[in-house]
Amino acid sequence: MDLTQGTQEEKNNRAKKMMLWFGIISLIMSFAGWTSAFVVSSSRPDWLKDFVLPNAFIISTVVIIISSLTFILAKRALNSKNNKATMLWLFATLILGIVFIYNQFSGFQQIIDLGYNFTGPTSNVTMSYIYLIAIVHILHVVVGLICLLVVIYNHFKQKYTPTNMLGFELAATFWHFIDILWVYLFLFLYFVR
Repeated sequence: MDLTQGTQEEKNNRAKKMMLWFGIISLIMSFAGWTSAFVVSSSRPDWLKDFVLPNAFIISTVVIIISSLTFILAKRALNSKNNKATMLWLFATLILGIVFIYNQFSGFQQIIDLGYNFTGPTSNVTMSYIYLIAIVHILHVVVGLICLLVVIYNHFKQKYTPTNMLGFELAATFWHFIDILWVYLFLFLYFVR
């Protein structure tokens, strides 16, 4: 396909999608670096080999997977021109995103209750990596929630149609990415000791 062909709007849409994918690829590289450092650091003598992730992290994983499903249902409703259902599924996704963050902080509290802090005399390099990876991911979920709020606002203003939903699709792509990213991170932290 010749990327120089098409209307100006088609070119702009392709450029916006490409910029999103450049951002996603850079995030993949960042998290790949942190997980690689996690693996390399696991040979340290002070590395915790028997640590089990908090149950709140398991719950948050289920919650974020469900939030991706609700975003898919919102897109289907929009394609069916069912604006009320679209709004309902978008709000469900927003609430699930907030519940995800709440569970992440509950997981941090469980780690602190075990006696491990991010820094200081009660910190551990294993826990510091877990805090870092989870907190940076939470920041990206917050960005996803902001995008979702913009989508909700634009949908309320009836800016999306089945043939004009670029902003909706961009937000959905980013949301699904942070969902898949967390599933990867959770499985990585769960199985890599």
